[in-house]
Amino acid sequence: MAIITLTTDFGYKDHFVGAIKGTIYKELTDAKIVDITHAISPFNIQECAYILKNSYKAFPPGTIHIVGVDSEPTIENQHIAVLVDDHYFISANNGVISLITSEIKPEKVVEINIPNPTHGAFPVLDVFVQVACHIARGGKLDVVGKPLQKLKELKEFSPRVGPEGKSIIGNVIYIDNYGNVVTNIKKSLFEAYRNGRKFEINARNRKITRIYNNYSSIINFELDKNQRKGPGDLLALYNSSEYIELAIYKSDLNTVGGASTLLGLNYRDTILINFL
Repeated sequence: MAIITLTTDFGYKDHFVGAIKGTIYKELTDAKIVDITHAISPFNIQECAYILKNSYKAFPPGTIHIVGVDSEPTIENQHIAVLVDDHYFISANNGVISLITSEIKPEKVVEINIPNPTHGAFPVLDVFVQVACHIARGGKLDVVGKPLQKLKELKEFSPRVGPEGKSIIGNVIYIDNYGNVVTNIKKSLFEAYRNGRKFEINARNRKITRIYNNYSSIINFELDKNQRKGPGDLLALYNSSEYIELAIYKSDLNTVGGASTLLGLNYRDTILINFL
């Protein structure tokens, strides 16, 4: 039985997630359901795409991903099912799939058109679950929809390279649970323009001149503990998705704060890298 994943902005207080899972199990008693997250910021398509783009490849081919963000259907926001990179995505045509597939061409896209659909306030339950269970049983996309030629496109924030390659101007695209700030500057772009030069990452009034490969690399274990950098210190690193990330080592948003709060950075804010 194929795995069905859930990614929504429903949170954990209400009945929505439980109702979705219960309905899937009623249809497929041996279903395998995995929660990617239900803590997407409400209606935040860019955040949803970032999380899905960096998690779906960890699942086996044939996995079915239900995307419950901004899912209410309208004339401009049709329900769609997409096969891309051997994975199925069931979503509204709100731009999230175009962001996920920005580097990969979908194999098939259909506008969902199931018989006698329920037009209620809970389309993830009424429509997406039906389509997911159909696919999990081995059903074809052609049965649940008609071909759709064009996905709604949203422009990703793309970093800009300054004159003569002397700088890169990026943006904050995601802030994680620890308050770590993920930029849209990938390691490959940074290294392509660095050419061995020294650099400064400018974030508000702070400058960073080194990028690590993991969080604990900030600690020099050859120094005495009272001389080392450690918890509470700012660093930059290449995260697991190879984006440049700004972090506070062992941060906690509930106590000492994170890079987002301590630097005063929010979604879309600018990050500047100067090559010296």
